[in-house]
Amino acid sequence: MSGHSKWATIKRKKGANDAARGKLFGKLVRQVEVAARESGTSDPAASPSLADAIQRARDASVPKDNIERAAKRGAGELDDGVAYTPVTYEGYAPGGVAVLVECLTDNKNRTASDVRQAFTKVGGSLADPGSVAYLFSRRGQIVLAAEGVDGEEAMLAGMEHGLEDLEDQGETMVAWCDPGERSTLRKAFEAAGLVVREASSPLVPSTSIPVADVAEAKKILRLLDLLDDLDDVQDVYANFDIADDVMDEASADA
Repeated sequence: MSGHSKWATIKRKKGANDAARGKLFGKLVRQVEVAARESGTSDPAASPSLADAIQRARDASVPKDNIERAAKRGAGELDDGVAYTPVTYEGYAPGGVAVLVECLTDNKNRTASDVRQAFTKVGGSLADPGSVAYLFSRRGQIVLAAEGVDGEEAMLAGMEHGLEDLEDQGETMVAWCDPGERSTLRKAFEAAGLVVREASSPLVPSTSIPVADVAEAKKILRLLDLLDDLDDVQDVYANFDIADDVMDEASADA
């Protein structure tokens, strides 16, 4: 997963610009609204799923007012709420790389068309439901700021609180755990004085597809960018493993 992890790091850096941040804010606000609608409340204390969505928005520095309004819209306390439906698309990128696309939409026809067009642009294709989903499983992930942090210190802080693995990615450390342990592990890290950049429960593939061709790697990264740029798309997961040198060359112009 080194290639995919590096792409995630590149995406975080790209997300620092204003346009990307605005799009990310919109996605996170939508997640808060949906969580509030599903739980029937705007109070995060009464809904773990809403509390999780709000925390993800806070981690990304979404303004407090935006978060609160989204929660109230979802709970029906305001008149301008929209009913979003979760939908997942499965497909293949060039090279046979499996891709899962999680969306929240108020128009399935529009979303399906947009997602299909993204795959088609790079020579990929959508697949039947269930074709690639079995390759992925949900895991808890916590991204820590690595500056001034010793890996052993982080391991000690988390080992009795669900920590399963810790990856050093240079500027960050990525801690893995069972999704149900994520909140407990986050609190343990914060109690130890570690800085949590973000926390989520991504889908992680059980197997990966090596990608050694730069041109192919560029198409795969292009697909991920096209999908991420769609307002309805919330998360994209893929099982490619691009070597670091190939990733550097393929993402140079990204």
